[in-house]
Amino acid sequence: MNTQPFSVIRPIENAAALGGTQRAANGSAGTDGMFADIFKSAIDNVKTTDQEKNEAQYLLATGQMDNPAEATIAATKAAAAVELLVQLRNKALDAYSELTRINL
Repeated sequence: MNTQPFSVIRPIENAAALGGTQRAANGSAGTDGMFADIFKSAIDNVKTTDQEKNEAQYLLATGQMDNPAEATIAATKAAAAVELLVQLRNKALDAYSELTRINL
């Protein structure tokens, strides 16, 4: 039996690849900025998809859109982006709650 219970947990070697951000080679930025970058990216995605949805709805309402399915696709993308952001927030709050319950 292994005496070290956490020996199977391995750190992520290239954490910048997960967030899609470029980090310095020396790792001076650490993972603190990656967490904020992920949320910023999710928020930007919500803004972009909402803008695309509004534009598609305007084009559909004014009769300038040839394919009405594009408006539905844009609305679905916007809803998925919002749901992703909400889930990220919920998971972050759950993780924070768990950290505050740890007795040192």
